[in-house]
Amino acid sequence: MATPDTADEKNLERMNENLAKVEALSQRLVQALSHRNPPMPELNGPGQDLYARAAASYWQALMENPGKIYEQQLEYWGKSVRHFMEAQQALLQGQPPADAAEDDPDLLEGDKRFTNPLWKTHPYFRLVKQQYALNKQAVEKAVAEADDLDPKDRKRLNYFASQIVDMMSPTNFLGTNPDALERAIETEGESLVKGLENLVSDLEANNGEMVVRLADEGAFKLGENVAVTEGEVVYRNRLMELIQYAPTTAQVHKTPLVIFPPWINKYYILDLKQENSLIKWITDQGYTLFVASWVNPDASYRDVRIDDYIEEGFLTAIREAKAITGEKQVNAVGYCIAGTTLHLTLALMAKRGDTSVKSATFFTALTDFGEQGEFVPFLQDDFVDGIEKEVEEQGVLRSFIMGRTMSFLRSNDLIYKPAIRSYMMGETPPAFDLLYWNGDGANLPAAMTRQYLRDLCQANAFADKGMKVCGETVHISDVTVPIMAVTCESDHIAAWRDCYRGFMQTGSKDRSFIVSESGHIAGIVNPPSKKKYGYYMNKDLPPTPEEWLEGATEREGSWWTMWESWLRKRSGTKVKARDPGDFEHPSLGPAPGTYVLRKANS
Repeated sequence: MATPDTADEKNLERMNENLAKVEALSQRLVQALSHRNPPMPELNGPGQDLYARAAASYWQALMENPGKIYEQQLEYWGKSVRHFMEAQQALLQGQPPADAAEDDPDLLEGDKRFTNPLWKTHPYFRLVKQQYALNKQAVEKAVAEADDLDPKDRKRLNYFASQIVDMMSPTNFLGTNPDALERAIETEGESLVKGLENLVSDLEANNGEMVVRLADEGAFKLGENVAVTEGEVVYRNRLMELIQYAPTTAQVHKTPLVIFPPWINKYYILDLKQENSLIKWITDQGYTLFVASWVNPDASYRDVRIDDYIEEGFLTAIREAKAITGEKQVNAVGYCIAGTTLHLTLALMAKRGDTSVKSATFFTALTDFGEQGEFVPFLQDDFVDGIEKEVEEQGVLRSFIMGRTMSFLRSNDLIYKPAIRSYMMGETPPAFDLLYWNGDGANLPAAMTRQYLRDLCQANAFADKGMKVCGETVHISDVTVPIMAVTCESDHIAAWRDCYRGFMQTGSKDRSFIVSESGHIAGIVNPPSKKKYGYYMNKDLPPTPEEWLEGATEREGSWWTMWESWLRKRSGTKVKARDPGDFEHPSLGPAPGTYVLRKANS
């Protein structure tokens, strides 16, 4: 049995160990921050003119109806004082606070950030929560009453106000997070030391930038437990490695299939593990499959444009797939930005009289950017000007900037919760393959970034007057091959209604449109074996997405099987299975290749 003296000695020893760790971590922290190369300040928030317009609108409302503004302020002050008095009384009496008054409901009821019982039973935490809820409500009311803003400014103001409110949540600070404080007490401070170690490790891994690690990177290795489908690199140029996958059936369909994943991310989202690998599933259905694995560019790629991705990526992959298989045509798939670019490629091929593509499938691909959805805050001139300065200086749009932008669209789930878990609770990130892939981003070449933002997103040239690529002016209506578009019901990156608007402008006579349940990733990576998400279909194609949805039928199971049935009809008869490559295309190494291994921050 330990005596008080021995217990004190152990506690002192543990404290000294933790202090020594903190001192060493502090030195590493300073060292990591010294390597920081921050992005342009314009990318950290909107231009001041947005706030000036919002303030002018607010003051105009005050002049027109001062009584309403004063009434709101008096309500805010009254509730703040009442909450403080209730907390004081509960502390003096040593009792839990009384239930909220009927005219003062819990504004954060159901918010998962505030599930700890102390938010209701402890006077201090209850007061903090109540005041945060009041502040949140006050900001939302002020934004809502800025009446004379144009729609884009209103959307931007709503977004940035929401970001400020989420950032200031008491759960994001140690002194006002009961979960983190309880964990610190339970572990005698060890959780805070581990949290600091996690923070320093993340800073070191990202050149001093605060990028929260979402997954345990040590749990995954490409080619071993993710991206393991058997295949060979059969072609390589400066922009891509072309992987041909090994057949798993004795016979395959005559027409090969070429998949173009987005170069914003790595291709292996389609080959995470065997159970949910679209790549593996396609080969199991009897197809000769090629996949482009894009290079992760550095500053030497600064002048690479969308034109180069078309010529050296899309058209080259199609040419090489035809040469290896001896076929005159291929079927093609484009995912996200690669789907947008596949549209551009098909329009260009139509201008050139090239019939090498038999049919095309698009996964969550935008072509009409007239409505910018959740990206409105980032596609106005102040941000795009900042991105242009950034890429001019760096040569690329660095991966962490793009990743940060995407994460802030779901900031509580993708930034604050993981940061709390890692830095305040001291937990190791989960071993989750999807989150590992999400953190394995790619840079974007400077010229391509400018072209995409200015010509496609802002000018909407492809769906408007036409966009010039590879010496030709092309329009979405130039796309005439049979097409299928697969979109996702809750996609916040390529909203299905926006995808439908561009889809309807194509010149194709043979068109099919699908809305899968779930979002940008889960709606696509949806294997039949999981029986998780269904999809919607409507053979009619009315003018508006609302009419399409009204006439659509919901179907159970994955859209994969329906798509394969559609693809099979356009893939010819069966021939003997083809091994990867040929005499003129010897293996350059096994899948997943070398380009996919290159990290964005290396």
